[in-house]
Amino acid sequence: MIHYYQNRIMRIFFLFLIMSCTNIDNETNTYSRTGLPDQESWDVEITLTDEGIMRALVKADHLEKYNDRNYVFLNKNVDVDFFDEEEIHTTNLKSMIAEIDENTNFMTAIENVVVVSDSGVTLYTDTLKWDSKREIIYTASPIMLTTNKKDTLYGSGFESDVGLNHWKILYPSGVTN
Repeated sequence: MIHYYQNRIMRIFFLFLIMSCTNIDNETNTYSRTGLPDQESWDVEITLTDEGIMRALVKADHLEKYNDRNYVFLNKNVDVDFFDEEEIHTTNLKSMIAEIDENTNFMTAIENVVVVSDSGVTLYTDTLKWDSKREIIYTASPIMLTTNKKDTLYGSGFESDVGLNHWKILYPSGVTN
């Protein structure tokens, strides 16, 4: 009888020994940075230059920078001041969101976009693109424009120099008297 219990205990011992020797993969770091920004900042100010000349001063409450795409995402109260080739202020742009391609300094402003020129022209739209190389702003979205003479114009599609001095509405709409 004792031999029976010893045999049983030995079998249980070997069973535990075999189970404890199994290869359990150690958990590796499963945290992935895919899709997350490389840098993140709050209350930021970015100066965009062209050959050393300041062309835009960009401010935002929040910034996310993605190095692999050379892409900057700004949100929460984006405020951009534009300057001419002599670094004289020409225009202010406000939006909720902006995206900047760092390779080209190409910027897209999104949501509640308002552009006010120093000459008194104001543009309202949902999306606006700034091409820093061609020095133009444009959109295919619906717009509302008020001139320095207090005229209000509507349409879809818009193109202008950054100072809103030479602008055109591609598809004007509305009624005149």
